[in-house]
Amino acid sequence: MKKFVYLIAIFIFPSVAISQNVKLAELSLFYKPAENPILKADSTLVFYDSLKQQNIKWQKADVFNPAAIVKNGKVYLFTRSEDNPAAILGGRTSRIGIAVSDDGIHFKNFPAPVLYPDGSKFKQYDYPGGCEDPRVVETADGQYVMAYTAWNYDVPRLSIAVSKNLFHWQKKGPAFAVAYKGKFLNMASKSASMITKMKNGRPVLAKIKGKYWMYWGEHFVNLAWSTNLSDWYPLLDESGDLKKAMITRPGKFDSDLTECGPPALITDKGILLMYNGKNATDEKADPSLPKGTYSVGEVVFDINNMEKIVFRTDTCLLKPSLPHEVTGQYKAGTTFSEGLVYFKKKWYVYYGTADSFVGVAIAK
Repeated sequence: MKKFVYLIAIFIFPSVAISQNVKLAELSLFYKPAENPILKADSTLVFYDSLKQQNIKWQKADVFNPAAIVKNGKVYLFTRSEDNPAAILGGRTSRIGIAVSDDGIHFKNFPAPVLYPDGSKFKQYDYPGGCEDPRVVETADGQYVMAYTAWNYDVPRLSIAVSKNLFHWQKKGPAFAVAYKGKFLNMASKSASMITKMKNGRPVLAKIKGKYWMYWGEHFVNLAWSTNLSDWYPLLDESGDLKKAMITRPGKFDSDLTECGPPALITDKGILLMYNGKNATDEKADPSLPKGTYSVGEVVFDINNMEKIVFRTDTCLLKPSLPHEVTGQYKAGTTFSEGLVYFKKKWYVYYGTADSFVGVAIAK
């Protein structure tokens, strides 16, 4: 018999007058199957890097922080894959690889990455650090949009790419390049969770009030909108600064960071955002968790007022509990969620562990 690690959370949700076909309660209790971790670094994967003009073992070091999508009855993962195990965290080149599974647990890598630094005009943003931490959504007409971090060893920038088939991606550049005459182009930005809704049994990109929307950020959560999926406009306060829809909480699992996770999802209680909370390393830390730990929580926003919090978990939903989740590049412990899919009548959350492996948790 396989052993499972169960994570139990009991929530009381307020009543919200909204009718959707996803029940929030379906996403409140998860277990980690015994197959974890489901992906590890693979030094046999080699591709030709046109910038370095040499063959690169592009997934030799670590593989983590995956996006996920379901297509034609299969789960596809988009992994942050790093090349050089001798370099420190943040000093490598990240490329986004792709892997596929028939059961949502056992994955096979494709040999080459699908998004990486190249000779395009966007090289100034993603080289030499690379393309990191993807989130992927499907549009209503079957296209795909990826939000990822472009890292040039100077400023991390939230960036956008689009695809028709998951394998060939067109970079659109930094998400905030156009907004407010480029006011936020050179500001550090990352971690975007575009809002989706269920359609034909899978999450697809939603339009609310005629626009697309996403939650994004790590030190606090902001809300941004777009009409073309390439150019995004953050919401501003009366002073012209970024408006804060959610902030950190001293003494809780998210005392240091509130970093957006998988694509947000419209549910019967409002807009669900799974997010990654980092515990502080000082007196603000949650004493029940090791300092610096990354764990997963949930917040629900009002569908009619997307900046208004309806409910927020006081404790984490997923936390490091397995040996590989506290070993690797980030030994303080990490469960960092970026992928959420509905597959074979269950919800699967895919997450990075210790910046070194890929894990999965499945909803009961």
